This record gives sequence, C-alpha cells and structure tokens, in this order.
Amino acid sequence: MLYYLTRRLLGLLLGLGEDAVAVENAVLRQQLTVLRRQVGRPRYRAGDRLFLAAASRLLPRERWSVFLVTPQTLLRWHRELVHRKWTFRSGRRPGRPGIDPELRDLVLRLARENPRWGYVRIQGELRKLGIRIGATTIRRVLRAHGLGPAPRRTGPTWSEFLKAQAQGIVACDFFTVETFQLKTLYVLFFIELHSRRVHVAGVTAHPESAWVTQQARNLMYSFDGRPAPVRFLIRDRDAKFSGPFDEVFKTESVTMIRTPIRAPRANAFAERWVRTVRMECLDWTLVHGRRHLELVLRTYAQHYNAARPHRGLELATPDVSTPELYQRPSSLQLRRRDLLGGLIHEYERAA
Repeated sequence: MLYYLTRRLLGLLLGLGEDAVAVENAVLRQQLTVLRRQVGRPRYRAGDRLFLAAASRLLPRERWSVFLVTPQTLLRWHRELVHRKWTFRSGRRPGRPGIDPELRDLVLRLARENPRWGYVRIQGELRKLGIRIGATTIRRVLRAHGLGPAPRRTGPTWSEFLKAQAQGIVACDFFTVETFQLKTLYVLFFIELHSRRVHVAGVTAHPESAWVTQQARNLMYSFDGRPAPVRFLIRDRDAKFSGPFDEVFKTESVTMIRTPIRAPRANAFAERWVRTVRMECLDWTLVHGRRHLELVLRTYAQHYNAARPHRGLELATPDVSTPELYQRPSSLQLRRRDLLGGLIHEYERAA
C-alpha cells in the first residue's frame, strides 16, 4: 500500500508538469539520507570544500539540508576562502632582520677559540672592539650551531655599604700554586674593589714576616700620588699578616679590616680573583718554578687589567673607567694576539 501511494504521488507530480529532474533530485536526496545513516564522517579535499562553499551561496539557507556538513561548517569554509583572498606575501619576512653572516662567523670564532667564555664575556669582547650585539643574540647563534653555554658562575653578593664605599678599599690575600716538582709557592696579591685592578705583589716559597712587610711597602710606594688614597684594607686572619705588615698601612692612615674566622665571602673580591686566575690561567699551566710563576702572573695581570672585560664594570676593563661607545666599524676583520703560548687571546681591529 505504501509503495502504491508513493508511486501515485510521484506520478501526480509528473502529471502537474514536474520533469524528470525533480524526480532525480528526490532520488538523490533519499540516497543521501541513506548514506548519512551508514557512512562516518567524510573527508573533504580542498576542491570539495571550494565547490560546496560556492554552491552554498547559490542555494537559500533553508535548502542547505542537502549538504552533509552543517551550516556553520559551510560558513567557516567561506571565511577561509575570503581570508586566502586577502593574503599576500610581503617583500621580507616579519620580525627582526637576521644577523649579518660575517658577524655570526665572528661570534662562532670567539666561542670556539675560547670555550670557557660565556655569552656576556663574548659580548664584552665584541663591545670592546666596537661591535654591539646582544647577549641573547649570541646565545641564539651558539645554540643554532650546537655550541652550549660556558659554565655559569654567579658572582659574590655584596651589601649596599660595601658597594658605596668601594672607592679607596683594597683587599689582599694569599693563594698557593704547586709546581711540577710538587713544591708549594705562595702568591700575595692586592685588588682594588672599585676598579677591580689587580696588583701581584710577589711570589715566594717562604712567606715570612719580613718579606710580607716589604711587599706592603712596595705597594704603598706605588700608590703615592693617587687622587683617591687608600682608606681601608681588607684581609683575613692569616698569621702571615704580622704586626709590621699592619703598621705599614697604619702609618698611611689606612684602616685595617679583618674578616671573621672561616668567612671567605667577607673577602669575596679577592676570593673571586683567585678563582678567575686559576680557571683561566693556572689550571692550564704547568709551573716550573718561582720565576716562571712570576712571569705567568705578571702577564695575566696585565691582560686582566688592560684587556679583559668585567661584568661588575659594565663590560669595561679595570684600566678604563667607563666603556667607550664605538660606532660599528665598516669591517669586522680582527687581529688576534696570543698570550702565554696561546692560552689567552686578545683581539683588536685590524688596520
């Protein structure tokens, strides 16, 4: 009975003037309904999306039931087409311009030749040569070429008072060096807290009171005529600093400050310099004797005072009070000078 009524209805539609196209559309819609019940979520290609999105604009919204997708999906496809219509490629890529290849090669050269240098150390060396580049850019370049950072070493913490009173404060300390014959040598040095300038007083195997006192006299003689006199001397409670040693400074109106027992951080500037000279020089040098050690320390102290950038001085050197702001040179060609047999490198712009 149902089949009979359906066929009569279709025949009536044909008799009212509907052609076979209407019947064909009805058949397709019915088959589409059957497929919807059986087929899972279909996958549409770019051409399919383009055709259906365009066809949706030719059909009224109430006829969108013929589509397998929802009206929201059709509208989203159309918005994507509009978005692609107004998309064009600009002349250059967005973001910051890339680093100059010559500068990139220079950063990689410094990192490979000095594996113990960190990002800021390389930045300071380049700034000293008149080349300004950010530490973040240096880190990105090194990471892109598989060069990891040097071991990070945090500096000592200081009170506000010590930083404000650094002008005129000198710290001193001893450290030992073992020769290749296992003979112990003692090194006495002084460091100015304000400028980080280091004075290697001397090297001896027997740090007696007379020797230590004479080194104190030599230091105060070298300080004659300074515009800012020394006001304080920081030292530990080592027995090598005898009474005559203190008297040399007291006669020059220098106040002696003795650190607490077993408190190396109280003399942190001196302790940090000992770590620096060991890490960058002595740990990589086989010392033959006293004269050899004096030559090595004298060379390194000259490099430390005149050519090595310091974080505490805003990447300036101790012999330069403020870092100079150079203009970027036209050429990045550098000339390298080797110290201590190539252990330390200094760079300057090639003529």
